[in-house]
Amino acid sequence: MNKVIICILSFFLIFLFSCAYEPILNNKNYLFSINVNKTNGNEQVNSIIINKFNSLKKNEKKYDLTLLSSYEKNIISKDNKGDPSVFELIINVEYSFQNYQGNLIKKNIIKKSTYNNISDKFELENYEKNIVKNLSTNIYNKIINSISEINDN
Repeated sequence: MNKVIICILSFFLIFLFSCAYEPILNNKNYLFSINVNKTNGNEQVNSIIINKFNSLKKNEKKYDLTLLSSYEKNIISKDNKGDPSVFELIINVEYSFQNYQGNLIKKNIIKKSTYNNISDKFELENYEKNIVKNLSTNIYNKIINSISEINDN
């Protein structure tokens, strides 16, 4: 029985280490660069996305991007006293760019997160900033993927 387990485990390890696993978005060299020429809406969300785009290497093929973002915080439920107990944070980003054929492409991404209220308001504010950063990074990744798909065609 032990020989069978050792054999299966060693086969699994050999298979796992020989598969050349690579994270999809990590250290990928894109063959384009993005210039954000217009922004409107929430400054915090826009600045996070713009900083991510600035980290891309400058290449010959450039896309001009327009961002329109909105940030909304809603109360989902309240406790017996009427104080908020669960919040929902919604980030909506509309973006548009022209592809290599000159066609204007417009897309919309909506990301949501729900979280419980924290009695310490400073900690709650830091937690919300972290959520905004994570959702904005996720939106950036979706934008990069959509442009990359169009660029590959």
